[in-house]
Amino acid sequence: MDDADAAPSSRERQPLVLIPGLLNDADLWRDQVSALGDIAACQVADTSQGETLEALAESVLATAPPRFSLAGFSMGGYVAQEIMRRAPDRITRLALLDTSLRADTPERLAARRALDRTAVLPGKFHGFGDRLLGAYLAPSHLKDEVIIGRIRAMTARLGAETFLRQNGIERKDGVAVLRALSCPLLILCGAHDSLTPVADHRAMAALAPHATLVIVPDSGHMTPLENPQAVTQALRSWLEMPVV
Repeated sequence: MDDADAAPSSRERQPLVLIPGLLNDADLWRDQVSALGDIAACQVADTSQGETLEALAESVLATAPPRFSLAGFSMGGYVAQEIMRRAPDRITRLALLDTSLRADTPERLAARRALDRTAVLPGKFHGFGDRLLGAYLAPSHLKDEVIIGRIRAMTARLGAETFLRQNGIERKDGVAVLRALSCPLLILCGAHDSLTPVADHRAMAALAPHATLVIVPDSGHMTPLENPQAVTQALRSWLEMPVV
């Protein structure tokens, strides 16, 4: 865009690439894509095929506009960090939602490998069981049939093979990425996120000079589904920031 270095006017829509997380597809961002349509031309990345962060990043870059704002949720946040390593000049803004900068440890790898075993059990693949859903959602949403239904539907569409691919992707340390960042950065986290806690997001925001931290109330890990209005408003404010 010729005007990528300015705040968006009322007549232009800036490119925005949204990256979903583990066992998520475009439906994760459905509310945001609809609500931000007046200021952003949204494109949701497909993360179902690549087996490494590098492959996923290259796939996103191959179909993305020349310059764009970039938002990554959960595992998608790791993909966004890899994109920043590879093509920082193409990114006008970065948003990291309910994610982490931490590299894999032996303990985290072992925990993920244990989940792999559930994907190859006989019978239908259910993805997130009730126990895992309890870790993903705020207490107030544990019986929300709409949210749970959307999560289950994404899981059914993507299936066990996608889960095994995504779960096996090595996560990298992203501290250097944020320390080198000069564009506007949004760090967002659900107030009840037990998978990637608020304290971790505060530490992430402290690494970058142009960071805005948003803690979303009444939300666990799945903020785009649990509190879509708050996530949309945070993204809108971020998109309206002038590029440094």
